[in-house]
Amino acid sequence: MPSLFVIRGNDQGTRFELEGSVITIGRDSSNKVQLHDAGVSRHHAEIRRVENRYRLIDLNSSNGTIVNGKRIQEHWLNSGDQIQMGRTLMLFTSPAEESEREATWNVSIAAEPEAERSQIVSVVSSEEGNRLLRGQGVAPDSWLAQARRNLEIVYHTALAASHTLDIEQLLNRIMDLIFEWVEADRGCIMLVDPDTGKLVPKVRRVRKGVVAPEKLIISQTILDYVRERNEGVLTSDARHDERWDSGASIVQAGIREAICVPMQGRYGVVGVIYIDTSTSPQEMIRRGQVNKFTQDHLMLMIAIGHQAALAVEDTHYYLAMVQAERLAAIGQTIATLSHHIKNILQGIRGGGYLIELGLKQHDEELIRKGWAIVEKNQAKISGLVMDMLTFSKEREPDLQPSDLNQLIQDIVELMQARAEESQIDFTWERQSEIPTLVFDPEGIHRAVLNLVTNAFDAVADSPEPRRVRVFTRYDADQGKVWIGVEDNGPGIPPEMLDKIFSPFVSFKKGSRGTGLGLPVSQKIVQEHGGRITVESAPGQGTRFTIELPAMLPSEATSSVTATQERSVLGPFPPGEKPA
Repeated sequence: MPSLFVIRGNDQGTRFELEGSVITIGRDSSNKVQLHDAGVSRHHAEIRRVENRYRLIDLNSSNGTIVNGKRIQEHWLNSGDQIQMGRTLMLFTSPAEESEREATWNVSIAAEPEAERSQIVSVVSSEEGNRLLRGQGVAPDSWLAQARRNLEIVYHTALAASHTLDIEQLLNRIMDLIFEWVEADRGCIMLVDPDTGKLVPKVRRVRKGVVAPEKLIISQTILDYVRERNEGVLTSDARHDERWDSGASIVQAGIREAICVPMQGRYGVVGVIYIDTSTSPQEMIRRGQVNKFTQDHLMLMIAIGHQAALAVEDTHYYLAMVQAERLAAIGQTIATLSHHIKNILQGIRGGGYLIELGLKQHDEELIRKGWAIVEKNQAKISGLVMDMLTFSKEREPDLQPSDLNQLIQDIVELMQARAEESQIDFTWERQSEIPTLVFDPEGIHRAVLNLVTNAFDAVADSPEPRRVRVFTRYDADQGKVWIGVEDNGPGIPPEMLDKIFSPFVSFKKGSRGTGLGLPVSQKIVQEHGGRITVESAPGQGTRFTIELPAMLPSEATSSVTATQERSVLGPFPPGEKPA
């Protein structure tokens, strides 16, 4: 049965079997294929079965549907097609036709009569066969030795191509291999420009010790022939020179030979590889032969050109996928931010309306309520901007000697009014003997405040008593300090725990969360060489614990790298392991 297999995204590893004539795809639970991806529209696309084929149709989704790197509106699916929706990448597979899978003849095993029994004339053990592949026991000039060498060249070319996704590095490595295996003096790899259709030189190479002109001139006739006919050519100026009938003429001039082969990929010619060489008269007399390049060299270069083309196509495909993913991420970011900013502006507009009404009616109470709403939404948009700046900007912590307990005290006092308003039992268990430590007070303040705010939001709709607790722990022997924030809210489902630190993923009700608080806190803590752990279960609350290296002022250095190097992430202090 045809299926969609998720190879990247929140649903990675899930296989959806395509049953029925119409299969809907989207984020909404009503879809047959439900994708848990914020970049996927509620009703994103559908697959329609037409006889024995399947047609994918985009339903005017926000971020579009991409098949094999190209955005589509409708597309007939083929087995092996890669479909991207949001950040989810799926592979469409369709079973082969029955006629292709069934053998056209049967196989049976039967005992032979003694007179007809086959004669075994030679045996080779597996070890001996492997020795042949390694070149052991093979005559240097035998056809098997040459075939093995050619196979090894193609293997190393494919291996080199699979180890890089940078076009320039890829082409340079392929040219290195060509010069290693083929006795060429000069070489060039040219790729087809997708906009102009013309060949553009990308890599040029001259063998060390060879004196060559600054400009490498390649016949346009040869290039056109190779591209149009998709055939490799071997050329030599000796073939059209009658002087080679005379031994004396060999002493007067040399031979220029060249090989030009297409880089034939899956969908066409992506470029050409050109190499040439010259044989001096003295070398021809010494070697007793005229040509360096043979038909075998041409066939080998064609194989190398094919491997190189496949690698170039794969690299272009990968870059296209990255670009598509970036565009989808940008679209998702803009959509998410627009949603949050719209909600904040609506709140400011509502507060402004109350202020205006209070001024008209000379009602100070209305003015105070309106201003409180405006002030609250100003804080929201300020927090959103600060989170965006913190998350998007690479920075080093501004390390300075600071009092961690005083920092937590400031956060507790800041949130106390909201705790009383929401009837939350907000407590702080302080470890008094924490010495002055070196950290970024502004960054840690923001990281802890995000956790406390999340805890308040988590218990907001819970029945009383609503509890949020903050605690600090310090262990001089381990050289670590811990800051914990726990609540008795509804908890986090186990399947969601690995997603909570992803940007723009929020499990808060309504429009409370931006999905940036936890990623920002994690980023700040990691910049300090620490980590955040979370323990939660449905109905049992949640505990977040920040673990930081406890660096004393006497140990401080100017580089956060030193802090990260001395930090060893270990267990919680004995007797203080979180529940």
